[in-house]
This record gives sequence, C-alpha cells and structure tokens, in this order.
Amino acid sequence: MSVSKKPIIWSLFAAGGTITAMLTPVLVLLIGIAVPMGWLNAETFGYIEMQSFLGNPLVRLIIFGIIFLSVWHSAHRMRITVHDFGLRADMIAAYIFYSIAAIATILLAVALL
Repeated sequence: MSVSKKPIIWSLFAAGGTITAMLTPVLVLLIGIAVPMGWLNAETFGYIEMQSFLGNPLVRLIIFGIIFLSVWHSAHRMRITVHDFGLRADMIAAYIFYSIAAIATILLAVALL
C-alpha cells in the first residue's frame, strides 16, 4: 500500500491560506491606509526601523513561516487553477508548481540568513 502525500500538501495549503487571510488585511490597513492617512508616523516603517526589526532572529523565523506558507498555498492554488482551465496533466502541473515553491523556500531561507 502506497503512502499518500496529500495530507502534507493540504496542510500547507490550509495553513498558508489561513495565515494569508489573517495577515493581508492587517498589512493593507497599516501600510495602505493608516500611514497615508497620517494615523501612523511614516518613520515607523522606515528603512532603519525595519532593518533593526528584521535583525531579531525570532522575527526572521516568523517572516519565514509566513512567506513559506503563503508560497505553498499559492503553488497549490495555481495547480488547481490550471486544472480548472482544462489542463489535465496534473502530475506535470504539480511538479512545476511545487518545484517553484520549493525553490522559493530555499531562496527565502538563504535571504533571511
């Protein structure tokens, strides 16, 4: 009996969708509305402040987790979208999109180190 890889992919898809759905509105509110409207000081999101914020290893780990899960969610969503458009070569699409997600994860890890 073969072992299915679906639970791993579905868990990454679900976690990525949840994280993205929870954090995207907050980021839009902070960066897209609060700063331009003057509710927050623009210097709060300046280069020096963000550089010192990202110097913390825990913050880097959290950023890695957020982007990692969002990338895997996007890869699975693209695979399903391609299937919905009529491309029935599911294994090829899965290989392409999950390979891109894996490469993006490696590049993200290298960038955050």
